[in-house]
Amino acid sequence: MTLGVALAPAAGAVNAVDDVIGQARRAAAAGVRSAWFGQVFSYDAITLATVVGRAVPELSVGVSVVPLAGRHPLLVASQAQTAQAATGGRFTLGLGLGAAAFAEPVFGVPNDRPIARLREFLTVVRSVFETGTASFDGELITAKPPMPAKVAGAAPVPVVVAAMGPRALRVTGELADGTLPFLAGPKALADHIVPSISAAAEAAGRPAPKIIAALPAVVTSDLETARRRVVEHTAFYDSIPSYQRVIELSGASKAADLAVIGDEELVAAEIRRYFDAGATEVVITQSDLVGTADQLRTWRLVGELTRSPR
Repeated sequence: MTLGVALAPAAGAVNAVDDVIGQARRAAAAGVRSAWFGQVFSYDAITLATVVGRAVPELSVGVSVVPLAGRHPLLVASQAQTAQAATGGRFTLGLGLGAAAFAEPVFGVPNDRPIARLREFLTVVRSVFETGTASFDGELITAKPPMPAKVAGAAPVPVVVAAMGPRALRVTGELADGTLPFLAGPKALADHIVPSISAAAEAAGRPAPKIIAALPAVVTSDLETARRRVVEHTAFYDSIPSYQRVIELSGASKAADLAVIGDEELVAAEIRRYFDAGATEVVITQSDLVGTADQLRTWRLVGELTRSPR
């Protein structure tokens, strides 16, 4: 099994970067081999992944995910290549269409035609990674660097997209290396996501896609606290149409229903269900719901499953 964990600065951290590096070292010591960083409005996720990957060489690192709104593919490609060179090829770029509430109201850019923007963004990024430059005149994006855009020492960067809808999965299968869905349970993976993206990749002559499922989970004995906090931390997604759809396809009524909370045996069994449904990697998120002791307990399970998957 390929497993990872999501890391973020702890509330009240004196220095966000130092705090996450410390977490990453503890996760690596517990046997974790993959760490992922979400993009928010404070720290930069690609930079944080780069610093952690450099400081903790036992970990591969990725971002989950960088929204397209307010960003140009040439700049993101430069960041990603720099991260890849700095980590010796252990970086994965995750992209997302983003939520409408965080596009025009925040960046002053429209959120119309997100699938067309995704296609153009991926086209430019892939061109830079594969050829070192781009010459692209799209309907939404122009990318014509007047000098080489290749970063020395950077192998081509794997690109995954937080794609869950049919059109996004089609574009992702054609142009990216895989998908990174969040709150997509085993049923949604097996019945909808895996078949759609796999068919698109095959039709485009691309390798079988990565299916990196992000799963809220914590190993704990304090079930009441964990369940209360997971509702607080995931309620936002219940108001976003794309997440509403995938939650429903998963057979759940709200995001919190998809969180896995319990002892090692229960969490391990649920993780295996995701692999059985077609996931190639599972990333555990929200492992800090009940504090650092249970977070470490969760990381140790991830390490154990990484070493002895069955």
